[in-house]
Amino acid sequence: MTKWRETAVQASRYLVTGGIAAIFDIGGFALGLRAGLSVVIAAMISFLVAALVNYLLSSRYVFKQDRTRRGYLLFLAAASLGFLLNVSLTVFFSSYLLGSPILAKTAAIAIAFVFNFTLNKTIVFR
Repeated sequence: MTKWRETAVQASRYLVTGGIAAIFDIGGFALGLRAGLSVVIAAMISFLVAALVNYLLSSRYVFKQDRTRRGYLLFLAAASLGFLLNVSLTVFFSSYLLGSPILAKTAAIAIAFVFNFTLNKTIVFR
């Protein structure tokens, strides 16, 4: 398989795992808001749950690597950058551009997806 094709297959699989993680992220975010949490706290908690789901699925299904403590810690380090981007964009979009916290969260996830895949492909699972 060519390098480009391998990356395309991984990106499409990462889209599936990212979609599953996004369900946890958006669902957890909505639950947090309904429970009375602030946008920031709800976004942080839902992102952390989604990151765990994403690692468990991505390590096997996307990058076909064994789950290791080192791999998980590296994934969390990379995810922390995605976390900052995701939460910052959620707050910014909901406050200044989109109005709806759920729409803002969805847009932030889409942008963070590209960022996270790039970090995972080039650093975490290389």
